[in-house]
Amino acid sequence: MPEGLLSGLLIIPILAVLILVHEIGHFVAARSVEVKVEEFGIGIPPRLKGWTRNGVVWSVNWIPFGGFVRVLGEDGKNMDSGSMNTKSPLQRAFFLVAGSAMNFLLAIIFMVIVVGVQGLTSATAYVSLVQPDSPAAAAGWQFGDQIVEVAGVPVDTVNDITRQTNQFLDRPMSVIIDRGGERIESTVTPRSNPPAEQGATGIEIAQVTAADVSVSTVFPDSLAAAAGLQSGDRISSVNGLPATDNFAVLAALQRAAGSAAVLKVDREGATEDLTMHVPADIGPVRDTNNLGFDVTVATRYSSVPPSRVIPVGVAETWTQVQALFSGLGTLLTGGASLGDLAGPIGMGQLTSQIVEQSAAPLWFTIAQLTIFLSLNLGILNLLPLPALDGGRLLFVLVEVIRGGRRISPEREGLVHFAGLVLLLGFMFVIAFLDIGRIIGGQSFLP
Repeated sequence: MPEGLLSGLLIIPILAVLILVHEIGHFVAARSVEVKVEEFGIGIPPRLKGWTRNGVVWSVNWIPFGGFVRVLGEDGKNMDSGSMNTKSPLQRAFFLVAGSAMNFLLAIIFMVIVVGVQGLTSATAYVSLVQPDSPAAAAGWQFGDQIVEVAGVPVDTVNDITRQTNQFLDRPMSVIIDRGGERIESTVTPRSNPPAEQGATGIEIAQVTAADVSVSTVFPDSLAAAAGLQSGDRISSVNGLPATDNFAVLAALQRAAGSAAVLKVDREGATEDLTMHVPADIGPVRDTNNLGFDVTVATRYSSVPPSRVIPVGVAETWTQVQALFSGLGTLLTGGASLGDLAGPIGMGQLTSQIVEQSAAPLWFTIAQLTIFLSLNLGILNLLPLPALDGGRLLFVLVEVIRGGRRISPEREGLVHFAGLVLLLGFMFVIAFLDIGRIIGGQSFLP
């Protein structure tokens, strides 16, 4: 079996764990408020196989999207003891949010483990593409520019850039960039209605994790070979600029086009300066192959004191939650397309690409992906859409606002049924887009 396909199959146990944890949350919440659980299902009916134990049907269903916990009183009519209908709005709301709460808790636990065992990474936001005739082009931004500060706010993540940009739509915004060690002040006016898939400023951003960059292969009769590069050399700087990550190396080599680039390398405990002549017509340096060598990257980690592991883990999880909400806002405002979404098939492709490109240990990569998907599942299920937990929670809120008067069970059931049909249709559309992306050789990652 191809290695990429095998890596993609890792999404199956990841999603299985996330769904199981989500439904366990609903199950435990139902039992804690003394509601009778009738069925615990993985997947969506029709049923493939079911077992009855302690009065609960445990089922596996044909449609492998999600899962459910069916409780007594879901039809809105049953008022027997143990029915959800006999419980207060607060108890019903507790049942509905418990699944997402478990996903958030799982993400926090995994993040604390990652922080405690592996430590923290740092990242830099680079301009990886500037669209012609865009606000960024007018401001003079270039490939490889590091975005340091936006509207007076230091940049730690891409989310910082997005959040500030959204506050300055159609208004001038100050941005400080670092280009080759020189800090440049610029002004850009983000667009509220940019061309399709261009974004407000017309750039693509690469958030790159700090890493050591080493030469893995030097091609014979190449520019790298002529410069004296050897396999195993660790690049520490290019033209005096620290090689903080692979993107920093590429940007420095790009800026050296038409001149000489001095690479400082660490070789077997000694430091050497090597001069590489970069042709003016080299073209975009998006990787080092056209210069005659390949590199490997090793992510850098900083340890966290034991007393700080839990608070730092919680803070890192919250940062990811903010980024997800920012991405959701971009989708709702038209800044992203359906092609940016992924179903289970697309998640498999994404998993394969992340595992293949990651310089981190496999367990760390899988843990980070699990955190990301667990938070996604928790947030999406709380959206106020029919058939989702958030949609049912909305009906509970309406009941409270109406002074305890519930919407008729028939009407609520019809809304959720319609929502379920639309949701399944949407998921099949996403599945077709996922398949088309794979057949077309397109990638999720830049």
